[in-house]
Amino acid sequence: MIFKIPQIIEFVTNVMTLLPGDVILTGTPAGIGAMPAGSTISVAIDGLGTLTNKVSSRVQ
Repeated sequence: MIFKIPQIIEFVTNVMTLLPGDVILTGTPAGIGAMPAGSTISVAIDGLGTLTNKVSSRVQ
């Protein structure tokens, strides 16, 4: 990651209040490539649970 998680949280909380259940999505740097439609992305936090989303095709 380009920025450490504490830096990202500090930046976001300077402009808005984070509430339980909020998710910060950071994307990826240029040149990495898009995830193909149909891919599944999961984010897990021990003791909290897993958030899973399916990638759909880009809206034209």
